This record gives sequence, structure tokens and C-alpha cells, in this order.
Amino acid sequence: MIAHKLKNITPSYTIEINKKVADLKQQGKNIINFSIGEPDFYMPNHGKNAAIKAIEENKTKYDKVPGLEALRQSITHKLRNENNTSYHLDEIVVSNGAKHAITNTLMALLNPGDEVLIPIPYWVSYPEMVKLTGGVPVFIESSKETGYKLTSKQIASKVTPKTKLIFLTNPSNPSGVVYSEEELRDIGNYCVQNHIYILSDEIYERICFDAPFVSMASLSEPIKNITITINGLSKSLAMPGMRIGYSASNKEMAKAITTIQGHLISHPATVSQWCAAGALDQCKDEIELMKKAYQERRDLAVTLLDAMPHLSYVKPQGAFYLFIDVSYYKKYIHFEKSFSVAFCKELLDKASVAVVPGIAFGMDDFIRISYACDMETLQHGLEKINSYLKELI
Repeated sequence: MIAHKLKNITPSYTIEINKKVADLKQQGKNIINFSIGEPDFYMPNHGKNAAIKAIEENKTKYDKVPGLEALRQSITHKLRNENNTSYHLDEIVVSNGAKHAITNTLMALLNPGDEVLIPIPYWVSYPEMVKLTGGVPVFIESSKETGYKLTSKQIASKVTPKTKLIFLTNPSNPSGVVYSEEELRDIGNYCVQNHIYILSDEIYERICFDAPFVSMASLSEPIKNITITINGLSKSLAMPGMRIGYSASNKEMAKAITTIQGHLISHPATVSQWCAAGALDQCKDEIELMKKAYQERRDLAVTLLDAMPHLSYVKPQGAFYLFIDVSYYKKYIHFEKSFSVAFCKELLDKASVAVVPGIAFGMDDFIRISYACDMETLQHGLEKINSYLKELI
């Protein structure tokens, strides 16, 4: 029989939506898909060429569990030069995507019953990952008024003797908010004083628009020592299918993660790692071009949203999402359990636009749209949403 723990696991809303979109497209329907968090750009040529070269040179054998030395060297250079953090090679573990890096961390840290603090709104998989690795998710409410950002005071209200770890996503998926240095320092110092580890998910850190990005681990040695930084190449370098993520942590934590990874997957595909090393070292211009495009799309999206009736949101400062409060339309939508699921279903059925229900992120009054698409598609899709909303009233 299937393991009992799966009874409490919620399937991914985003995967379900994308499956439905794929089915509808197969039926010949024209769907605008704002649900997927995947860059619409392609992998830079330096990454492609590095992968081709690796294949031609037969670099396809087993390698070291924590990752190719060349790639880990590139990661340490990147962290030092861009994030003002210094790590040794044995403090970096390359994993099969950032999701895997997070799972490794949870497996290394959590004992059964340990509590993990998760700010709302959260990325869809955090609570399920915690449950699958024996932990207990404890949610911390945030608000639109504070930009969905946490403070040490809010954290303190949820801390118990079982608290082991807190998730911090910066920039945020789904809201796109970015923490300032002062805000991070407040959280980091509190966690140091209270012996709480920080999982700092920084997968979108190269997509910041209005202020420079600050890495949690850069703030002080004590904060760095309790922080596990998670990053990867799926978003900033448009190579999600290569499945390369990594963690940076203290030596003890990295050794534990390496032990776990060695038994579960050995290491990510060597060709993907050579590809990542080439992209990480040589693609800064491409990263800047992609970021500029995302910012232009963000600016177009907020201009169009501001003209729509009865919507509100916090202007995103990073990533490529908008988290939109659609609660005004509750009185026009029939639903039994989840308003946001019903809203998204009607939007897909009647306007052929796919978005993600806010319940996936812990907030049922909201929807999330991704603007990882071209400007024409973005404008057309938002116009269709606007028409749909006007017809509801």
C-alpha cells in the first residue's frame, strides 16, 4: 500500500493547471498561459557550447557527489563577487535543481516533529516538502500593508521549543517583494539569538528591478553560519530543464547534505553541470538583457492592472510574478470550498487564460500571474482578464 504520509500531501496546483492547459491546447484551443514560472528565453549559447564540448570530450562519467569542482569553483566566485559571501568548495553542494537542494536541506536538518516556520504567501511546495521530510509546517501570516514581508516580532509569535528552521524567499514567489538589508538583518539577528536555522531561497536574486539584492548570508558570520542559501540556474539563466541547483552552507551542513545526496542520486548529470559552469561564468550580458525584459513586462502589467476594476496588489520588485487580490469578485463566483480555484477555473473556461489560484500559496483571495512571456501575449492576456472581470459585474 501507498505510504500513510502521502495522505496529507496536496498535489501541486501549478502542475495540475499546466496539465489542463496542455490538454486544452491538444484539443486545438488557444490558451494564454500565465501559470507557469518558466522563462520564455532560451539557454545562452555559452551554456549550450559547454554542454556540447563536454559530450564531445566524453565527460559523461561519474564525478564527485557534491558536484564538479569546476562548477563549484564558478559558484564560489559568483557568491563572492555578486553576493559578498565567501565559501570553500566543500561548503557548496550542486543538486538536481533548487527543489532538490531544499529537500536535501530538510532531510539533513529535521527530526520527526520539528517545526518549520513558513511565511504566507509561500511557494507551493514548501509545506509539502516539510511534511514529506518529517517536519511540521507552522504558518506565519503577513499582510498587504507590510508588503507581505516578515519581521522578527511576527516570527517570535510563532516560535516554540520545537522550532528548527524558517523559510525566507527573497525575491518572493508569488508576490515579487524584495527584502531590504535592514529587514533581513532584523530577521537574521533574531534567528541567531534563538538558534533557528534560515533557509534562504534566493533563486530569483538576479531578477531584481528597483533596489540591489542583499543575500542573507552576507550580513554577518553568525548569520551566515545558520543560513543555508539555495539557488540555481533555472530562472536567471533560462535553463530549467537542465536541473541544476545548489546549496551553500557551513561545512557540517554541507557534509550532511553530501551524505544524503550520495545515497539518493549520486550527483546531477555531468553534462548539465558542465553546461551550468559555462553559463555561470560567461553569461552576465544575457542575464542583464533578460532582467531588462522582465522589468519592461512588469511595468506594462502594472499599468494594465491599474486600469482594471476592484483589483489590488503589491508592486513586485523582483522575480516575474504578480500576486493579485481578486476578493471583490467573490459575490459573483459560485464556489463551495476554494474561491480562488473556482475563479481560475471560470477564467480558463470563459476567457482562455490560465493563472494559479492563491490557495496554492496559502491565500485564497488571490491569483498569481507570471509575466515570463512576450509583451504581446502579456497585453492580450491581461486585456482578456479585464474583459472577463467587466462581464462579471
